[in-house]
Amino acid sequence: MSESSFADVEFVVRTVAETVVANEAYFGELDAVVGDGDFGFSLARGFEKVLEEMAGFDRSSISGFLKKAGVTIASRTGGTSGPLWGTAFMRAGGAAADKTVLSGADVVAMLRAAAAGIQQRGGAALGEKTLLDALVPMIDRFEAELANGNAAGAFEAAAETAVRAAEATASLEAKRGRASYTGARSIGSPDPGAVAIGVLAQAVHKAWRKRREGDKTDA
Repeated sequence: MSESSFADVEFVVRTVAETVVANEAYFGELDAVVGDGDFGFSLARGFEKVLEEMAGFDRSSISGFLKKAGVTIASRTGGTSGPLWGTAFMRAGGAAADKTVLSGADVVAMLRAAAAGIQQRGGAALGEKTLLDALVPMIDRFEAELANGNAAGAFEAAAETAVRAAEATASLEAKRGRASYTGARSIGSPDPGAVAIGVLAQAVHKAWRKRREGDKTDA
């Protein structure tokens, strides 16, 4: 990936939203193990609203589009998920600034801004069993693959890293969120937010690959 247009950004946001809605029950089941079980429901309601209102989002810029998605998520998603996921999209939009096309480096910067926003808003650090424990390794791998000249395989490698990192959170004790109230009992189950990052990364990778292969076939 050398450049990403507005259409590409919209495609990724739509893929993420559709995947969240499709995995509502799964994410809820994960959260029910040591949490209150509402993670899947809350997140799905926010992203359902994104899908419903996306056609009316600001399309004058990539930044404006992502910020509007973030505001929608933050206002329509219950619990702590709304502010965290909404902030991620808004910060990514802010990092996009006035760019009309995005390079791989731009995407990395936007993902870094999203992670930093989540960390600042939630007060979490790596190793505390949150979605950051999958998101940050995913970004690191994506950036490393681009630096090594593997732009074509960067999405796939990053997605694989996200899934493995999410699975590894099972060995951690939760330090944030409702799961932290259970203390050592949280060990043995992966963090639902981290798992969601892995699921979404895989979905985006597969959808992106299918889209690109379709473009080549049509050419």
